[in-house]
Amino acid sequence: MTLTTKLLSGAILFLVPLSLSTIGRADEKTTGPKSGTLVIVGGGDRDNAMFRHFVKLAGGKDAKLVVIPTAASSQPDYDYAGHPSAKYAREELGLEHVTVVHSHERSVADTVDFVAPIRKADAVWLTGGRQWRIADAYLGTLAETEIRNVLRRGGVIGGSSAGASIQGSFLVRGDTRGSSILIGDHQQGFGFITSSAIDQHVIPRKRQAGLIEVLSDPEQKMKPTIHRQALLGIGIDEATAIVVRGNEFEVIGRKNGVVLVYDPRTWTSSTADSDKYRTLTPGSKYNLKRRVPVEP
Repeated sequence: MTLTTKLLSGAILFLVPLSLSTIGRADEKTTGPKSGTLVIVGGGDRDNAMFRHFVKLAGGKDAKLVVIPTAASSQPDYDYAGHPSAKYAREELGLEHVTVVHSHERSVADTVDFVAPIRKADAVWLTGGRQWRIADAYLGTLAETEIRNVLRRGGVIGGSSAGASIQGSFLVRGDTRGSSILIGDHQQGFGFITSSAIDQHVIPRKRQAGLIEVLSDPEQKMKPTIHRQALLGIGIDEATAIVVRGNEFEVIGRKNGVVLVYDPRTWTSSTADSDKYRTLTPGSKYNLKRRVPVEP
């Protein structure tokens, strides 16, 4: 196991350069990765069923897994190396190749030594916490490039809660002041799904209306370069995930879990909030580019 850790003290914010992804151009389609697989979990995976599925897709016990726990804390004394996801992979699932990679310093994340384990990885797991910490540390760095390269060589990127939202192009609840602020001081995600905005914990935390506010942006908080109507909203229930291959995803998870899909291009001034999203259940498939369900 290796761990790279250099931490910032206090709430210092970075001026983050533009990521390799774009956010909601007016002419941009919503698409998934050209190769590889995404496992995007809505949090609350208490029995680790979604994480186990992620490991299975990565190759099971022989998978070379990198866990990135940066979202979990800003504190230097947090046990990043002992994050529960890494411990579960080793101790419960029997993986022999689990590496924890972490830093809050962009200068560290931009080094060859830091990304060496990612370059060898079959899969990368982004843990829960606060998604802006991931953005501050990795957007526009060599670390982001190498995470993308895991997908390019056919690997798996997974994440839960904060690790789910960061995979969209627009960063929902990315404000350093609190997760209740939907459009905040961090608006750039990794964009593994282009032209998208991903929310999590939607049902137990009653967040069904959250992506409606994001995609209508009544207070005009979005940066003027973002075309909000081009964004596809994806709200994921707890213990539920979408597995994305190419331009299609499948819903997996607990029997009564749901995924809510919001397409603002179909809204009019008379559309009721209850009609602004489509509800998908486990086993359902959805075409991101065409923005329609895939019939069985």
